[in-house]
Amino acid sequence: MQEVSGMLNIVHMTVNGKEVELAVDPRESLLETLRNRLGLTSVKKGCEVGECGACTVIYNGEAVTSCLMLAGQVEGGSVITLEGVGRENGELDEIQQAFVEAGAVQCGYCTPGMILSAKALLDRNPKAGHEEIRRAMSGNLCRCTGYSKIIQAVEMARDAKGGAAV
Repeated sequence: MQEVSGMLNIVHMTVNGKEVELAVDPRESLLETLRNRLGLTSVKKGCEVGECGACTVIYNGEAVTSCLMLAGQVEGGSVITLEGVGRENGELDEIQQAFVEAGAVQCGYCTPGMILSAKALLDRNPKAGHEEIRRAMSGNLCRCTGYSKIIQAVEMARDAKGGAAV
């Protein structure tokens, strides 16, 4: 990260597979950068203290709350938002499709963060069991579904990807 002026820094990152270079305020959160500068509105502004998971993105393979990261911390890193999860031809990823089929979308506000938490888990462990899925999803709050359909959706996605739990 290089300083442009006393107030702005140049940050280089890959977002959804595309190289990005931005001048950002050193106090700007990754959430603000993704939503306000890049127009990636799937990244939701919820609690802004890392408790609700609405702003979850995948950073270098790990699910993180973007409200707690400064944009400058992402220098040279890779970020995936929900906009980067589907296939290039517009088809849904197995995780997205499973959320639809399981009825795990209710109001939809938490859904992007839930899907990204699930994707990070299944990318890391394609055979994740029920309890591991529950733990991985515990950082994402949902007011509508009661979580059973969300867990079911993640298990469906796992099975669709050929990673049935052992």
